[in-house]
Amino acid sequence: MKLLPAPLFFAALTVCLYASQQAISQVPAQPAATSAAAPATTPPPPAAPRPETTAQRAIREARTKALVERINALLMQPDAARAFWGIEISSLTNTRPVYEQNADKLFMPASNAKLFTTVTALALLGPDYRYHTTVEATGKLDKQGELHGDLKLVGRGDPNLSGRVLPYMQKTERRAPHLLLLEQLADQVVEKGVRQIDGDIIGDDSYFAFERYPEGWAQDDLTWEYGAGVSALTVNDNVLFISFLPGASVGEKARIQFDPDIPYYEVNNLVTTTAVASGPRKISIDRQPGARLLTIWGTVPLDDTGHNDALAIEDPADFAARAFGAMLARRGVVIKGKERVAHAYLADLPPPVVEAVKNESAAATPGGGPEPRITLNRASAPNNETSNLVLASHDSGPLIEDLQVINKISQNLHAEITLRVVGHVKGAGPTLEAALEAERNLLAQAGILPEEYVFFDGSGLSRQDLVSPRAIVKLLQFADAHSPGWGVEFRRTLPIAGVDGTLADRFKGTAAEGRVLAKTGALSHVNSLSGYAETLSGERVAFAIICNNHKLTSKGEVKVIDQIVQAIVDDAAATPVESKR
Repeated sequence: MKLLPAPLFFAALTVCLYASQQAISQVPAQPAATSAAAPATTPPPPAAPRPETTAQRAIREARTKALVERINALLMQPDAARAFWGIEISSLTNTRPVYEQNADKLFMPASNAKLFTTVTALALLGPDYRYHTTVEATGKLDKQGELHGDLKLVGRGDPNLSGRVLPYMQKTERRAPHLLLLEQLADQVVEKGVRQIDGDIIGDDSYFAFERYPEGWAQDDLTWEYGAGVSALTVNDNVLFISFLPGASVGEKARIQFDPDIPYYEVNNLVTTTAVASGPRKISIDRQPGARLLTIWGTVPLDDTGHNDALAIEDPADFAARAFGAMLARRGVVIKGKERVAHAYLADLPPPVVEAVKNESAAATPGGGPEPRITLNRASAPNNETSNLVLASHDSGPLIEDLQVINKISQNLHAEITLRVVGHVKGAGPTLEAALEAERNLLAQAGILPEEYVFFDGSGLSRQDLVSPRAIVKLLQFADAHSPGWGVEFRRTLPIAGVDGTLADRFKGTAAEGRVLAKTGALSHVNSLSGYAETLSGERVAFAIICNNHKLTSKGEVKVIDQIVQAIVDDAAATPVESKR
């Protein structure tokens, strides 16, 4: 395969991505209930590769030998040698393994778990799936505009009721006001003639079971944007942006502002203003689990230009109800009731039917024995259908646009939402367990064995997630085998080396720039990178690199991983010179 020079390759790739995203964005909206993908099927086996000539075999063996030596040398560096490495590199051109180290061992994948979530979503829901959000009246609306009942804001998993700009174009972008889509729903309600609501404003997220935090999420993650709780009614990524500015004079409290400016958290402000040039700002924030009190302390110099953070919202449906009620009030609607929530608590769902998986290959539960297969009574599960009067609605863009956000910038909340939608639409019900079961069924089609992974969430934030590098490469091969088809869309969700997403600042100026599409992953003492690469000789490979238990800085560990990827791509130097006799 003849490769374009790097600048031309980059430009061509960018144009192609833009064109494909524009085409996707022009698909007419339709309710999620009518969007469905054909069942995922195992593709036919690839055609057998042509037999190698003696010269071709010599070239391949020389390249493989050189790659093995380069990777082994990198891993023998003192700091890298202390860590636990898992690597699998396999050719997509001829299906041969290229390099393996601990490929069948289990590792914490961090955000490489998102690869499994997004492949499952594309295979089961399809790239054109749409989310459907409604505002519904539970009573009658009379001719005078009085609603005799409650008003419900019903979420069904749309993760982009926010100011996020879609489709994604090389960087994530938000535009204010962050709650514009909610404002538009409020406008629709008023246009329908609503002037007074006798009942309550209800934030209804019962499309999912009320399971905000999966097992294995750390307590200190839950305060911040990347640990935002999961809800079927998600607005502004379930975060409040908080900004800090110095007070008017030394000794005064710092100024704290929220955006969106919705009264939600009580703030104990202990941040004081210090003298000009008195050192860097030092601000700490504490919020106990389940609490609405923020205790904020520290110092900010008088000449400080300000600081911003994104804080997770404790109960997203409650926040959405408060925000929506305030919007209606500003439009002159009289609300006689209060704001409240409608959650689907696990204890209130019908008892699941538990059937032991009578399969020797079934994954063991933490207590040992076969893993239970859970089937929920779908008759009780909330869905897109409603008998209520619909006063306003919003349909999202196609799913593929959000899958790009998930993989390009590693958006945890969106990955969790996507997995739960899979469980609700294609699985046994609205629970996380149903979603994970649907994922397990799909992975079985990909040839991934139950003993090769265990997932407790869809984002990889859980430190109980485990997966082998071999399972990741199998997943990548499975997606690649569905090209043309959703496999092509999956590749477009991955960050491009040196171009965009979490790889925008990595591999610049190297042979890997523009030739690697891969998902990053990072937790404390964990780094990973898995995806596709095209070598300088034109060979296509799938790779998974995971490092656990390292004491390097994340930057130092990333450097070693990047050197391994560069060694994969730069295989031309290992090609033996052919005889000219």
